[in-house]
Amino acid sequence: MRIGPTSQLLPKRGVIAAIALIVATIAVAVVSTGMGETNYSPIEVLKVLLGSGTEDQVLVIQTFRLPRIICALLVGLSLGAAGAIMQGVARNPLASPDILGITGGASVAAVAFLTLFETMSIQFLPFAAFLGSAVVSAILYGLAWKNGVTPMRLVLIGIGIKAIMAALTTTLIVKAPIYLTAKAMTWLTGSLYGTQWTDVIMLLPWTVVLLGLSMVFARNMNALQMGESIAAGIGSAVQRQQFVLILMCVGLSGAAVGIGGAIGFVALLAPHIAKQLVGPSFETMLPVSAVVGAFIVTSADLIGRVAFSPIDVPVGAITSAIGAPFFIYLLYKNS
Repeated sequence: MRIGPTSQLLPKRGVIAAIALIVATIAVAVVSTGMGETNYSPIEVLKVLLGSGTEDQVLVIQTFRLPRIICALLVGLSLGAAGAIMQGVARNPLASPDILGITGGASVAAVAFLTLFETMSIQFLPFAAFLGSAVVSAILYGLAWKNGVTPMRLVLIGIGIKAIMAALTTTLIVKAPIYLTAKAMTWLTGSLYGTQWTDVIMLLPWTVVLLGLSMVFARNMNALQMGESIAAGIGSAVQRQQFVLILMCVGLSGAAVGIGGAIGFVALLAPHIAKQLVGPSFETMLPVSAVVGAFIVTSADLIGRVAFSPIDVPVGAITSAIGAPFFIYLLYKNS
């Protein structure tokens, strides 16, 4: 495929995998939109989406359910892409925004916002989460810098920062009034409950713009995998590219966490699944990782709402139940 002066070879396997994932994700989203206290068939959901359907169906689907499903898709896309970017920059299969403390920074900022600034509008929560992740990322990058940033130093310092962020979050929760603690704990688990169209509007630009920019930098990430010296030798501005890529990761993960809460392990799982499907080239792996993330979050949200009805289990609880054993497996495999 040729785009302007550049060309890109799209493997048949990657195209098939991407199409299959997109179809599966759309199918899960449609089914999930129809599930709830009142169930609608996929045909009824599609009719409403195409502009027909009864007045009650339009109210329930478009007003209450569709914003949550779209937020699940956007959060998953953002986390899947952020995980691929972070693993590419760190050149480490264990690296992801939640493992390196970036999500932890967003959590500290969000819990501080919920417990210390309770009179402020909840619409400012995503901005607080993004600010927290940006500050922690700057600290992480600064501490990891020593004549450049090495993958191992980045991961080790990130794990330490994650522990500090967890301690700060716990301190804020312990000192907060009980009625605010419940709200903060729900957010920390990772929940899409109560998302509205305003959340979609806030998250959509971040996801579209940063996901598009990450595609542009995908080829540069392939060069980084050969090592900093080789990448610099073939003309890559290694440190500048690493800095820009980390900023993209911060933007994607911060925006996603700000809307969906601290949904764990999606950014870790998605790149590994994508590599198994299309191989390690970031030109195909990164977009597929984003779609895998969307599939995971949408499916986990559906399971949390339907399998345990009438209890709405937070999506983060489902992803953690799947991702934690996988993380242990990765630790064992890479030890």
